Amino acid sequence: MLIVGNSIISDDIIHNYFCCNIEQCNGMCCVEGDFGAPITHEEKRIIKKLLPKIIPHLPLKAQQTIKDKNFFTYDDEGNLVTQIIDGKDCVFAFKSPENYTYCIFQKLYIEKKSDFIKPISCHLYPIRISEYDEMTALNFHQWDVCQSALLRGREKNIRIYENCKEALIRRFGQKWYDELLDEINKMK
Repeated sequence: MLIVGNSIISDDIIHNYFCCNIEQCNGMCCVEGDFGAPITHEEKRIIKKLLPKIIPHLPLKAQQTIKDKNFFTYDDEGNLVTQIIDGKDCVFAFKSPENYTYCIFQKLYIEKKSDFIKPISCHLYPIRISEYDEMTALNFHQWDVCQSALLRGREKNIRIYENCKEALIRRFGQKWYDELLDEINKMK
């Protein structure tokens, strides 16, 4: 375990390998699970503003779900999460021509139609964050769906913290990430 600022980073994030392999998993992280993606209150406000731009790009079932139930709900612990369709797909998921499941936010971001890349919980995946009074814990969420990402990460020699560099900087800042690298180098 490492401590950077007020964050506790699991050893798994430092030592395990990970590199998304959508060609193998087909984007199942947007489909499988008991709840949608965790979102912050700020992300809820951003998504609400983006809805008019997003809705036309979503499958009809997603559009109807948002109309009937809204785009967010709460998990068993009372945390904000995206709504899901029929107990599976995130309402913001769509199929690409290659039949991969993608995030509509990421699609619009790549097309330069939005500044919002996607919820930070999705951007950080497979890292999951738990907030406590004084500390933030970062842990590796192990999931069978991502077995190909673990293998690909090992093949390419990409550790979880390297795979999630952009998202970690987005969430904690460049200075925090540089301190993380310094602490990792001290361990070597």
